[in-house]
Amino acid sequence: MILDDLLAVIRNRQINPQPGSYISGLQARGKDEILKKIGEEASEVIIASKNSNREEVIHEIADLWFHCMMLMHQDGLSHDDIFRELEIRFQKRRESDE
Repeated sequence: MILDDLLAVIRNRQINPQPGSYISGLQARGKDEILKKIGEEASEVIIASKNSNREEVIHEIADLWFHCMMLMHQDGLSHDDIFRELEIRFQKRRESDE
């Protein structure tokens, strides 16, 4: 799964920082910089959607997800943690609809 592959790269760059690596550089600048990038990417998703540019929306959402994955790694979370939360929410919704 691509999420596993991306997370493996993020983890590897933390353990083995690479000169010139975007991931290594952003990790070195710390959590505040990652949070800043998430804010920027979220704004870019909104602008792309307002412009009704499908390809741009896809590109910007991919950037947003990637930076969220960097934050998840920083906070010791995995996509499985997020998937479980979504499953809990979906189950609660399903139960309330019955």
